[in-house]
Amino acid sequence: MAAHHAVDGLASNPAAPADVLLRLLALYDGDNWIARRLTSRPSLPDSVAEALLHHPERRVRLLLAESATASPELRARLLDGPASDAIAVAIGPTPYGTPVPPLPDEAYERLLHHERDVVRYEAVNSAGVPTHVLVPLAVHEDPHFRLAACRRAWDALSDDVRAALLDDGDPAVRTAASLQVMHEDEERTAELVGTFADDWRLGDVLERGRLGRALAERLLAEGAWLDRLARNPTLPPDLAAGLAGHEDPAVRLAVSARPELSEEERASIDWKVDSEDRLDTLRWVWDAREDPEVLRRCAGSAHTWLRRSAAVCPGLPEDCVERLAGDADFAVRLLLAERHPLAPPELLLALYLDGAHRAAGSLTSRPGFPAAGLAARFADAPDPRARALALRDPAATPELVERLSRDRAEWVRYAAACDARLPVARIVELLEDPSVGSSAACNRALPVSEMRALLDRAGVPDLKDGPAE
Repeated sequence: MAAHHAVDGLASNPAAPADVLLRLLALYDGDNWIARRLTSRPSLPDSVAEALLHHPERRVRLLLAESATASPELRARLLDGPASDAIAVAIGPTPYGTPVPPLPDEAYERLLHHERDVVRYEAVNSAGVPTHVLVPLAVHEDPHFRLAACRRAWDALSDDVRAALLDDGDPAVRTAASLQVMHEDEERTAELVGTFADDWRLGDVLERGRLGRALAERLLAEGAWLDRLARNPTLPPDLAAGLAGHEDPAVRLAVSARPELSEEERASIDWKVDSEDRLDTLRWVWDAREDPEVLRRCAGSAHTWLRRSAAVCPGLPEDCVERLAGDADFAVRLLLAERHPLAPPELLLALYLDGAHRAAGSLTSRPGFPAAGLAARFADAPDPRARALALRDPAATPELVERLSRDRAEWVRYAAACDARLPVARIVELLEDPSVGSSAACNRALPVSEMRALLDRAGVPDLKDGPAE
């Protein structure tokens, strides 16, 4: 591994040519960030992609299989290599909160017919497998395949196939199918209550299954999972009302958030939501996520849980977005900022500057986060988090970017070092700064000649026979 602190940054430089990237790849020694950076690039020169595909170190190939930015077609080509790579292709990328682009259909065909059981089962359960691949598997001879289709492609299945799954010979498949219909089927719900009597999944059944009165009365008498039971919209209202004064605050809270209650009825219950309480989105609100009238009622409610639930719904009307942007509850404002496409730019900015929540830093990636005017507002702000925002402004001048590259805060210098408006001479100078050199090496404005010179200074061998695209 080269000793120069800035070298690994070149692997993330979007302007780095193939010969630079290939020299970097040759540094791989089993324990560095260069291969991870290379496989995380949004695009790769053909020669670099080929080198990664055929790299002798399995770990490099696995990093390519796990890459959320590598094209599905490139990841699928790993199936033409060593057989041991198939498991990584089957599992694929698992980025948090981001959809995984599916592999080509032919790749799924190969994976689902692989000789190893574990490869087939990982493939059928992978995050990116599309519905049209799963649908035919609902009648597959292997119950693991039927189970996957049942869980993830139910809405796309025909009535006949659904009926067959509900009567499947495999208990796990029958149970999975029953879970899909329990919200409308009292009998299936009752069966699942018996099946999950000693299972943590019982709570989901009690919250979502359709309850007959006799079953509801029995469950109330047993006294377990009452907070989940109280959330179930099909629990008869008179039985739910009987829980309004329960000694457990979680039960009272669940009752107070039921859909049939008026604001006056909610207010009569002793419920409490603290600012740091983590609450799941109310299912009945999410089921109405495109219904403007339901969402208006929730957004205007005095009940915090209803407002938090409305804040994450994509169909929330624009007037309600503005209303919740000024909500007194911090979690309402944060959920709106994180989840709603119309979250006001000033809300995103205010929450970022507040910095009181660990998710605040991610708000700058939201499409509505402001850019114009930030240089004038924040270039001289006392808070380094605010000063760094000046670099987001398209109107920030090269002179301002250079000044911020000399900021007293390393965070600000690091952000300025990769800004393409920074004068080239300053970028080259920053390459030798151990604190921000890696960021400067990422700068797309860094001349290719300087990239190669950096590799030379670091003692990275020049691949004389390699392509220089």
